[in-house]
Amino acid sequence: MTCENPSAPVPAKSRIPGKNHPHVRPHSGVIHENARHTENFTVIGNHLAQHEELSLLAIGLGCYIQSVRPGTAVDIKTLAGRFPEGPTRIASALRELEAHGYLRRTRERTATGRVVTRTVSCNKPGHRTTSADAAARPVRRAVQDKPPPRKQLPPVPQPSCKAPGLLRAALDIVAGLRGRDPRLLLSATDAEHLAPGVAAWLERDVPPSAVSRALTENLPLVPLIRPAAFLAHRLAEQLPPLPPVRPPAPPAPETRHPLQNCEGCDHAFRAPAPGRCRDCRFDPREAALA
Repeated sequence: MTCENPSAPVPAKSRIPGKNHPHVRPHSGVIHENARHTENFTVIGNHLAQHEELSLLAIGLGCYIQSVRPGTAVDIKTLAGRFPEGPTRIASALRELEAHGYLRRTRERTATGRVVTRTVSCNKPGHRTTSADAAARPVRRAVQDKPPPRKQLPPVPQPSCKAPGLLRAALDIVAGLRGRDPRLLLSATDAEHLAPGVAAWLERDVPPSAVSRALTENLPLVPLIRPAAFLAHRLAEQLPPLPPVRPPAPPAPETRHPLQNCEGCDHAFRAPAPGRCRDCRFDPREAALA
């Protein structure tokens, strides 16, 4: 007899379809052809859909109640009008669901004094929403009191001198753009941002009509989402150059008076009229004699 070989391969196990391959197509019973739902569906536990004590009507009615939107009427009269079963069978099914914890029905008095029945559907009997569960749920962000920050507008050229009169004229040009195109209706904040850019154009000896024409001509046919940003871009990209520097005017030629003979020393000097020359007019000896 040979000795046992411990390195021999382990024989393969037999394939039992129900155990080793649970997804193999069964030979009998129901076969599921499932498609994954991505909208308009409800998650219902098997503890309700396969309940061992509830009647088929109670199970179906429980699934229906869990699938409707909050606030939907689920009283006996409404359900009897919705389904072919009568009020008696529906009332019995509701009592079954209530007895097994899938429904809670209480009578409450409203602010107007009317007594109504409140129906609470429980998709998991025995589980009640506590304050800890409510705190763990993601809270929907409340509407902000302050509007979201506005996007920054592109920078505009700045004038060398921000004179009040120049900025006022530039602001009038910006405010008048909506007369050329209604899409250029701007807010006061946007107009104040664009005014220095228009003033820089006016500093370059561009007439106001030419500035308006340059900003409103050849506008795109599509809607302007941010007209102020569009105008700021045009003010910066199409800024005209500075006007040429004019040379200073030549000085006026010096006036040359005719020659005159001095009445005191008979020397020649230039003067508009006959008289004494400068030396004779300021002679200290004559001044002393006088």
